Amino acid sequence: MTVTEESSGPAGDPNPDTPLLDLLAGFISELRNAGLPVSLTENLDAMEAVTHIPLEDRDAFKYALGATLVKNHAHWRAFEVVFEVYFAIQGDEYVIPTEADAGDSGDGTAQPGEGAPQGGGGGSMSGLTPEQLTEMLMRALMNGDQAMMRVLARQAVIRYAGMEPGRPVGGTYYLYRTLRNLDLDDILERLMATAGEEAPAGLTALEERLERDEFSDRIERLKQEIEGEIRRWLVADRGVEAMARTLRRPLPEDVDFMHASREEMASLRKAIYPLTRKLAVRLARKRRHGRKGALDFRSTMRHSLNYGGVPAEPKFKFPRPAKPEIMVVADISGSVAAFARFTLHLVYAISGQFSKVRSFVFIDGLDEVTGFFEGIEDIGEAVHRVNTEADVIWVDGHSDYGHALGVFWEKYGKGVGPKTTVMILGDARNNYHASQSWIVKEIQHKARKVYWLNPEPRAYWDTGDSIVGEYSTYCDDTYEVRSLRQLEAFVEKLV
Repeated sequence: MTVTEESSGPAGDPNPDTPLLDLLAGFISELRNAGLPVSLTENLDAMEAVTHIPLEDRDAFKYALGATLVKNHAHWRAFEVVFEVYFAIQGDEYVIPTEADAGDSGDGTAQPGEGAPQGGGGGSMSGLTPEQLTEMLMRALMNGDQAMMRVLARQAVIRYAGMEPGRPVGGTYYLYRTLRNLDLDDILERLMATAGEEAPAGLTALEERLERDEFSDRIERLKQEIEGEIRRWLVADRGVEAMARTLRRPLPEDVDFMHASREEMASLRKAIYPLTRKLAVRLARKRRHGRKGALDFRSTMRHSLNYGGVPAEPKFKFPRPAKPEIMVVADISGSVAAFARFTLHLVYAISGQFSKVRSFVFIDGLDEVTGFFEGIEDIGEAVHRVNTEADVIWVDGHSDYGHALGVFWEKYGKGVGPKTTVMILGDARNNYHASQSWIVKEIQHKARKVYWLNPEPRAYWDTGDSIVGEYSTYCDDTYEVRSLRQLEAFVEKLV
């Protein structure tokens, strides 16, 4: 089959009249909507790649697309989600299963052109009791029978998920209902007991651990089969584009610091290290290959003697700017702390581009924490010390920017000079205390640059107790920085 023929293999579409090229176009469009940078050239490369693989091999099809469309490992999960939605349905047609189904086909898919699935390799299972279904599942897991697990996953969804066409319920709820009824933790323990009984001399500690890992891996594959069956059902019921929009998640670099889940925070921590390496290299290159300075008239005239006095080879002065100093003043109260933590990570990871980096944190009091970052390899450990050891409480532990800025100016203001860039991180929600904005004005007079980084959406600025507008009057620029992508764009302007 070629890419211009009707789809009938693993790359099938719920509408059998839709050519594979149209499906691929929609797939790539959704990747772009999800944030993956897919260029026209990469699009063409993907189209060419799938002409050289058997489309019946779903894994080969998936990895051919991944090799041509994904350039960043952090984007692989987003790619997989979109792929599983757009190419979820195998075969020309998918019949939504119901409890009235008499059986299932051997490959776990409905036979095209028929009103209900027909009995196949799995046989008729609607008459099985829950106990019998569990026993069949036990045998399939014990033997590692992937085909039978696929059939039983479909039967489990039919029996336990309670799926209804048109019902606005997410797949997570259906998955939870199915897994709750199967009680896979109990099945794992029963599998371990059976393995122990079948061993002639019992299981050693090592053998028991290996058996448990093997059974856990098989149970995880069963969960994936159940999740895949639910996804196929939802795609058939709601359509590919609707499901893709529902499952769309931001890339790690686009996750909002202020509202990141535990899983997203873990992804952010993984994503920040390659980001810092990339920024450090880019900033170093930018310093080495800066634009030329003013015309060096004396050098130009001296070299013109080689051309009979004609200034054919202009010479320029190459500026050698000193590395700037940087002071980071970060609010670490409440949810803003996550934003400050990632900013401190990033700034210290690229600190080689600055002659000096000093850090200060505050809530209603302020403390310098530069020493926490000296002579350590794990920045995460230093940030943990900042959160637990810094003396940042003055009265009640509620943000007071005015008092914190006053302490900074009184104790550390002499350290601000013409080479110093001051970064103030926070949402400027001052709990209706005095702003002391004159201090920012004085800092701006002494410093090279003053930037304010705010992790709140711009639409929320100067609402409620936010007074960021009052402070921004005396800043060289104020940025909305809610994600790693925005933070990267700002850091590139520092040097």
